[in-house]
Amino acid sequence: MRARLDIPAGTLHRISHRSEILGQNRLGDTATREIDVYLPHGHDGSGLPLLVDIVGFTAGGPAHVNWKNFGENVPERLDRLIHDGDMPPVAVAFPDCFTRLGGNQYIDSQAIGPWATWLTTEMLEDVEGRFKCGGQGMRAIFGKSSGGYGSIVHAMLHSDVWSAAACHSGDMAFELCYLPEMPSALRAIAKAGSIEAFVKDFEKGPKYPGNSLHDLMTFAMAATYDPDPNPDVFCGIRLPVDLETCELIEERWNAWLSWDPVEMVGAHVDALKSLKGLWVDCGYVDQYNLVYGARRLHRKLEAAAVGHVYQEFNDNHSSIDYRLDESLPFLAEKLLES
Repeated sequence: MRARLDIPAGTLHRISHRSEILGQNRLGDTATREIDVYLPHGHDGSGLPLLVDIVGFTAGGPAHVNWKNFGENVPERLDRLIHDGDMPPVAVAFPDCFTRLGGNQYIDSQAIGPWATWLTTEMLEDVEGRFKCGGQGMRAIFGKSSGGYGSIVHAMLHSDVWSAAACHSGDMAFELCYLPEMPSALRAIAKAGSIEAFVKDFEKGPKYPGNSLHDLMTFAMAATYDPDPNPDVFCGIRLPVDLETCELIEERWNAWLSWDPVEMVGAHVDALKSLKGLWVDCGYVDQYNLVYGARRLHRKLEAAAVGHVYQEFNDNHSSIDYRLDESLPFLAEKLLES
């Protein structure tokens, strides 16, 4: 049952996309990906701005179009916002970027795959070619958590592709959000015998215990930010800490930090200034400590005179889709500015 039966529903189209490049990964992940595309009621896509939804860890883009209890999925939210005049009509793409290690940070990795390249080339070309939406100056990217991370990093590294971005509770200040998870990951390795054994045991199911998902996330981050170039290393996973003492390995940790948005921002000020719109928000009781990174990023953006919206709200990291009521109209309106 839809949340609002009095509102005409938009149309969802599902594309089966065969990538030429996503097969370049060490996880064994498929290069064939589903992309759901939302078009508002009464529109075929022609001339509409295009928003791309990149999701948080453990999710895939198509999950955002599924029925949702006691609320709206993203297409229903768009139906309401557009119908009520709170935002102009837009097309929205929901690409499946799930991986064997549970998710994606949407950057290019020798282990995880060339995800940033795919999102900014093949994926866009397929969606825009079929639906005649988006195009230069008419594309925005948004997401929460890992998707928020991907959005802010794409805003820095791919401002030639995206003209606006929204980062909801994105991963940043890595020493606060990732380092606290390292002891748990080491205990998981010790119990399983190796990272490979842990991952394969996790995959066997039929269910995973307690903190295993957090440990899998730590291994996914390692394969993303600092993959081991040795092809014999399982999924390219190497941690930035000593496996016995949990002491930081400076070279390895510095490789991680080179991907921390708080550390990256200074080198990409001009790119961020070129955007039509930039949105950053975070709950001030975020249980992963992400609000402190968001505040650091906000201060640096302010100091560099980068135009942006920054908001904190009274909530944590979970079930905050309602924040899209603020960011989606912002993105759509900014894209339509000349």
